[in-house]
Amino acid sequence: MSEKVWIAGGGVISGIGLDLKACLQSFRNMQPGMAAMQYLPSVHRNTFPVAEVKADNATLADMARMPEHISRTALLSMIAAREAWKSSGLDDISRYRVGFVSGNTVGGMDKTENFFPEFLTNSRGGRLQQVVHHECGSVTELVADMLGIRHHVSTISTACSSGANALMYGSRLIRNNIVDVVIAGGTDALTRFTLNGFNTLMILDQQPCRPFDDTRTGLNLGEGAGYVVLVSDSLAAQLQPWCRFSGFANANDAYHQTASSPDGTGNYLAMKGAMDMSGVQPQQIGYINLHGTGTQNNDVSEGIAINRLFAPHFPAMSSTKSFTGHTLGASGGIEAVFSALAVKEGIIYPNARFEHQMKELPFAPVTAYSTGHDLQHVMSNSFGFGGNCSSLIFSKA
Repeated sequence: MSEKVWIAGGGVISGIGLDLKACLQSFRNMQPGMAAMQYLPSVHRNTFPVAEVKADNATLADMARMPEHISRTALLSMIAAREAWKSSGLDDISRYRVGFVSGNTVGGMDKTENFFPEFLTNSRGGRLQQVVHHECGSVTELVADMLGIRHHVSTISTACSSGANALMYGSRLIRNNIVDVVIAGGTDALTRFTLNGFNTLMILDQQPCRPFDDTRTGLNLGEGAGYVVLVSDSLAAQLQPWCRFSGFANANDAYHQTASSPDGTGNYLAMKGAMDMSGVQPQQIGYINLHGTGTQNNDVSEGIAINRLFAPHFPAMSSTKSFTGHTLGASGGIEAVFSALAVKEGIIYPNARFEHQMKELPFAPVTAYSTGHDLQHVMSNSFGFGGNCSSLIFSKA
């Protein structure tokens, strides 16, 4: 049984970069990824900015070395997972007991949406290859097969906390000696169903989003994938791991189908539980990667929970969704990579477009990119629909 679980590497593809290096450059240059839709066909093309990955499916298929007819969700997943493995320092994947735990919310819906217009006008029309990978688990299995992973494959779909919960599950697999390595995180592509659903909820901002700003009016959707490579103690001793995955917790306040509880109960319990597991006190957290969607409800709820837990001394904090948009099932994975790298490199990320202090809160997010910080412990928050709240903590050895 492995007493500790380590982060050996990570990979990201998002609206601010096709790999982790490019994403970091976008943070340095204060270049968020929001723009008018270019690749997703929608009547809202010029209404809502989104943080699309800046590549068409043909380009992504070439990068992933997969067929172009495969769901964009799977292509993004493959690119980020392969980068994560390469960064870990591990060699041939067949030498290890490896698991793949991936979160997503849309599965292959992007292809299903292309199937139905033709099918509905002609019941003998439409190409079935566009619907066979509709289910969320199918996307995970496609990527696991391409990577050559056989020991354990699981899909997590808990809305916006999917990617974070994938890390939690992966850690348990290692701690219980089921596998020695897990590629864990999440992926999601933009779809019309998602865009229209969030528009129906009236929480999309028609301008680039402003998380934790008093003038915020909603979120911007994004897409992408992010994975870390979790390894056991014995493997970590042979590598140069980024940091330790020291704590995590999931809580559910069961308040509402889509809204967080106004007093942030689930948020508080998740953060407190993660710190209890890692054995750290609030004053030891050096940076928080906020859930920070930019909606009225989410930011107040998360902020009240942070105030309850950390006041009067607050760590540096920011929402990287102000750059990547809200990538839904991918967000917990993408932000886990950013957070683990923050510990390794001493990075604090900026919160774009913050100008006005929220009247409900006594703290404000960081607005500039900086390095060289001695971050012993970093927290990453992912709070999903249905009150499914997860917090992760990454720590120096």
